[in-house]
Amino acid sequence: MQVLVTGGAGFVGSRLIRGLLAEFGDIHIVSVDNYFTGTLANHVDDERVEYLHDSTVNVRKLWADRGGDLDAVFHLGEYSRIPQSFDEPDRVWEYNMYGTKEVVALAQEHGAKLVYAGSSSKFGNGGQDENLNPYAWIKAKNVEYIRNVSDWYGLDYVVTYFYNVYGPGQITDGPYATVIGIFERQYAKGEPLTVVEPGTQTRDFTHVDDIVSGIITCYRHGSGDGYLLGYGKERSLLSVAQMFGAPYVLIPARRGERTQGQADTSKARALGWQPTVDLPDYIARITGEHT
Repeated sequence: MQVLVTGGAGFVGSRLIRGLLAEFGDIHIVSVDNYFTGTLANHVDDERVEYLHDSTVNVRKLWADRGGDLDAVFHLGEYSRIPQSFDEPDRVWEYNMYGTKEVVALAQEHGAKLVYAGSSSKFGNGGQDENLNPYAWIKAKNVEYIRNVSDWYGLDYVVTYFYNVYGPGQITDGPYATVIGIFERQYAKGEPLTVVEPGTQTRDFTHVDDIVSGIITCYRHGSGDGYLLGYGKERSLLSVAQMFGAPYVLIPARRGERTQGQADTSKARALGWQPTVDLPDYIARITGEHT
């Protein structure tokens, strides 16, 4: 089994590679990552995994040079931050539009099943938020493109949507850090947790291992669009900060972010997937480790 994972040196991609290795014994995984947020520390030390430092823009040439069949493509290697996308529209376009076009073409050429990580941001505000920022807009257009390629050329695909992924390996510092990652770092340092105003905005926080099991389940049994991977419970940012039992401060709101987020997981659950890690339990373990 020959598999491509884009973004395989990133937070979710590296955990996915571990999950695929555990799920499929006879497998060879090629990771293509530009290391924009991925790191060498996320590499898996296994002879079944091959790491290529390059852009998805070049993925068809990379595969042609190495040769061989391709059975599945897990496309996670895209730009994935909302506020920053206003300042880096060219980067979003290159990584998420141009790069994805090449990944889709590679999958279609080889008859490989494409598993695409769509953005849950487009479901905010009754589906109106897909135009709220450059990141959400391009991600939504990519899903349209994938559906069209399937209609035009018979591409086998499944689209999953991640809801606020957290857990081991998450980014904890810098402009691309996750909310839970930032809270963890601040808690460990004894600093006040920084809650983005107004604090009442809600998110559906999902553990990375549940995301990985959802991706693999959708690859095995899913087809088409609409597989939302979340815990299924919305929590306000303020209530999450309070779970840490630490002081917090409010910081100015950021442009382009939605006010509410909760996954309708019914379609993914119908395949047999079930999230298992609840955020309060995870935070209790984190705070217990620093007691």
